[in-house]
Amino acid sequence: MTIIFRYLIRQVMISMVAVSGILLLVFMSGRFLKYLGSAAEGEIAADVLFSIMAFRFPGFLELILPLGLFIGILLAYGRMYLESEMTVLFACGVSDRQLLTKTLLGSLPVMVVVGAMSLYVSPWGMKQVEQIFNEQRQATEFEMLAPGRFQDFSAGNRVTYTEGLSDDKRELRGVFIAEYGKDGQGITIFTANSGSQLIDGETGSRFLILEEGGRFNGEPGRLDYNVTGFEAYGLKIESGEKGTRELEEGLSTLALMKSDNPEDRALLHWRFSLPLIVPIVTLLAVRLSRVNPRQGRFFHLLPAMLVYITYLGLLIVARDALADGKVPEWIGMLWVHALFLAFGLWLQFGPAWLHKRRALKEARTHA
Repeated sequence: MTIIFRYLIRQVMISMVAVSGILLLVFMSGRFLKYLGSAAEGEIAADVLFSIMAFRFPGFLELILPLGLFIGILLAYGRMYLESEMTVLFACGVSDRQLLTKTLLGSLPVMVVVGAMSLYVSPWGMKQVEQIFNEQRQATEFEMLAPGRFQDFSAGNRVTYTEGLSDDKRELRGVFIAEYGKDGQGITIFTANSGSQLIDGETGSRFLILEEGGRFNGEPGRLDYNVTGFEAYGLKIESGEKGTRELEEGLSTLALMKSDNPEDRALLHWRFSLPLIVPIVTLLAVRLSRVNPRQGRFFHLLPAMLVYITYLGLLIVARDALADGKVPEWIGMLWVHALFLAFGLWLQFGPAWLHKRRALKEARTHA
């Protein structure tokens, strides 16, 4: 039985790792493209993108691992049913209950990992992301510049371009700045061969000193531009937004336990719900993986995925209802888990119970 157990778990884990890897690649790529767009617009610096993705990795993992395990069981056991390996196992004395028990034991490490990610690692990672975003919000325009790219600053009132930027971000080459008037009526354009940052020691204000360039002021479509050449010209660099912004997902689990805010309590229930998903979807997947060889390899995937989507969707609905105070906290999101636990138990043991009851009824009738 130990050899069978190791074989079953190995098949499930191989499928789970493959599916989880593909899902992680898809979801993280989409999020990375979103952050890349923010970097292109000058909202965040390009050198923090990989740090943000690394800190957000546990948050992706806690959601993808249960789904990866669910699909992994469907694929692994489905293949074994199609190739009659399950028939051989059942003929050798392995029962449905033993198969379920061994699969549940194999899913315990996944449950532990998801619980650790949900309760501790993921909130810590989101806290680091929160700090990075707050630093980016408070950064000056000069620190957000990227060479070879037109970038919007000051809510779209200023467009800046530089051909080159030193490693310490203190020297610019080939500078172009277009600044729109406050009423949107006029435009001022600066061009310079180079630029550097100057910090006023008394006030702490920062200035961009442009060297060997020109200033062009006027309205587009008209010819009466004011043109001024200069050897050095100073522009004040605007600082980022003051204050900090807290992400709800960055709150620690202990802080959520101490909070009386309904939204915080709902988030706490959500974090405890994620590891509870693992054994329940395992129970569902073991039964839903049964395939008739005539039906094909992927025939069972569609109804199984509909069950999983319904499960996750009801959890999201329950979280929103809990945050709005529509559901008592002592019920929380447990009713969703209880509903699908009962459904999984019925799928696993219901048909056998009905068959046994029908057989007893027929026996009494003949007697």
